[in-house]
Amino acid sequence: MQEMEKIAKRGFDIVSSMLALLVLSPVMLAIAIMIKVEDRGPVLYAQTRVGKDFVPFRLLKFRTMVVGASEIGPAITVEGDARVTRIGKVLRKYKLDELPQLINVLKGDMSIVGPRPEDPRYVRVFNDDYEVILRVRPGITDYATLEYRNEESVLAGYDDPERAYTEVILPRKIELSKRYIAEQSFFRDIVIILKTILMIVSG
Repeated sequence: MQEMEKIAKRGFDIVSSMLALLVLSPVMLAIAIMIKVEDRGPVLYAQTRVGKDFVPFRLLKFRTMVVGASEIGPAITVEGDARVTRIGKVLRKYKLDELPQLINVLKGDMSIVGPRPEDPRYVRVFNDDYEVILRVRPGITDYATLEYRNEESVLAGYDDPERAYTEVILPRKIELSKRYIAEQSFFRDIVIILKTILMIVSG
């Protein structure tokens, strides 16, 4: 991607994330209230992810699991996980738990479109691949988001979800991330955004 295209992409990220946060603020407030009412735990959940040039950052999500979920179960979540709250199931289905990442976009940690940010432990395993992928900012949506819209259902079909993610799903996500980097353009970003919106609306 040429330097002017990078500047334009960042400008688009800033404007679109600001507008989205403004328009969606009533929805986000309602979600925050419902999460708080359900179990009085924190509204947001922050996870360490590896960003552009291997700089770590705190990825924000609406909390969809019980407080302390990471201490009472595996890191990988599969369909039917008892740790997911009632409101969390709805948020996950419609990807609404990802809305706080608009703040990450505004801060410059992420882009609207780009390879999904990964956990440091997986980046270490596939370090050579991420040398290529992390030349760009990670994003809220990308090819992998569209292909693995039902990732939790797919993982539920394996006896060892953690191993399946590492050996089957993540290598495919890496392949899709490299494809995005090779093909990226403003037009392609718009197409991915529109496809993501259609995916969410269709449920």
